[in-house]
Amino acid sequence: MSGKCENCNFFNYDEEYDDYVCDMDLDEDEMARFLASNTDDCPYWRPGDEYRTARRQ
Repeated sequence: MSGKCENCNFFNYDEEYDDYVCDMDLDEDEMARFLASNTDDCPYWRPGDEYRTARRQ
């Protein structure tokens, strides 16, 4: 899944940790379900396409 995370819209650099982290804002229940899942696919993955807005113009 880490290869897919690198292309995710929520995978951003955190200067405090000096590393890349997932910035998906999950509440406590969503986080528990996410951590307990046995799948390799992230249900919150979204392609990090910074040119999406530019194509609409």
